[in-house]
Amino acid sequence: MIRARDRSLDVFRGATVALMILVNNPGSWESLYPPLAHAPWHGWTLTDLVFPFFLIAVGYSMALTLPTLRLAGRALLGRRVLVRSMAIFAIGLFLNASPFVRWDEFGHLVLRDFESLRIMGVLQRIALAFGVAALIVWWGDIKAAISAIALLLLSYWWACLTFTTHPDPYSIEGFFGTSIDRAVLGAAHLYRGEGVPFDPEGLVSTVPAIAQVLIGYLAGRWLSMRQTNEELPWQLIGIGIAMFLLAQWWSSVLPINKKIWTPSYVLLSSGLALMSLALLRPLLMIRIVGPIASFCEDFGRNALLIFTLSGLVPRVLSLIVLTDGSTPLRYAYQQVYAPFFDANLASLLFAMTQVWLYWMLVRYLNRRGWYWRV
Repeated sequence: MIRARDRSLDVFRGATVALMILVNNPGSWESLYPPLAHAPWHGWTLTDLVFPFFLIAVGYSMALTLPTLRLAGRALLGRRVLVRSMAIFAIGLFLNASPFVRWDEFGHLVLRDFESLRIMGVLQRIALAFGVAALIVWWGDIKAAISAIALLLLSYWWACLTFTTHPDPYSIEGFFGTSIDRAVLGAAHLYRGEGVPFDPEGLVSTVPAIAQVLIGYLAGRWLSMRQTNEELPWQLIGIGIAMFLLAQWWSSVLPINKKIWTPSYVLLSSGLALMSLALLRPLLMIRIVGPIASFCEDFGRNALLIFTLSGLVPRVLSLIVLTDGSTPLRYAYQQVYAPFFDANLASLLFAMTQVWLYWMLVRYLNRRGWYWRV
């Protein structure tokens, strides 16, 4: 039972990490198939499901590990949660700061400007959401988790409507979290991909992400109570469908939006994740699925390491400037992929090659029994 349950988590988490690498490393950001690009603002695509699926996996993992830690005592559990959250946050901050140097206008390597260092990011959000969710579960377990999910999502929606001075509370400037993030973190330390200081992984929009981790925790507890691996948990699928439909109904007044992590987005992505988790367990019993499952499982067993490397390697390689002024990755794309394929296909194949290379690495590490745990 435990091995099968753990494997389903590794496969789910690994598939999420592999897709994350795929969508984060295209040959060209101007050449993307629509499902592999984020929705411009409201709405969602396949790519917009990657991060929330990973948060569901974080919660699922909590359901497997926290009961054992709780036996060691509340004090030890609290310390473990705090240390793990701080470590993951620090790794995310390290990624944001890397490669620590840059080329100046005179062709010299100089230290980067840390006065504009982005503080938040994917791993930072995971760290905060995991830490708070774990403390909620530590304090009150299942009942507290259910109550917290409702309270976090409804209070966040209420805050969006109440603490705005803009006609559209779900726009960048109308979203109440934008001004809070700018005041707390500083505008210089926010993401600028939207053209203005606005962080899609900001502090305020992390609040509903906590609920997402708790939903994953409840799903993990639910699957842990199933009597046999062959039993398809139709109830969990039903809950997932209900959440998806509720999100669609709610979206008429509360848009589905990843960048401000609206509650309707939480319900939609969580519903799809629960359905995927429920269907995954019986699928793993089918032989033809075996190679695909093993591929994903390799990523899932070293998820944090491979995600960190996939963010670090391009940053380090960007310091290598070739004679034509391009970087190694850019040169490989322009010489090996772009001349021979349609632009979107070339960009996708380039990303798929990177996924394959990272898989070769995690496959080797898994065979040697080397895992990076925080």
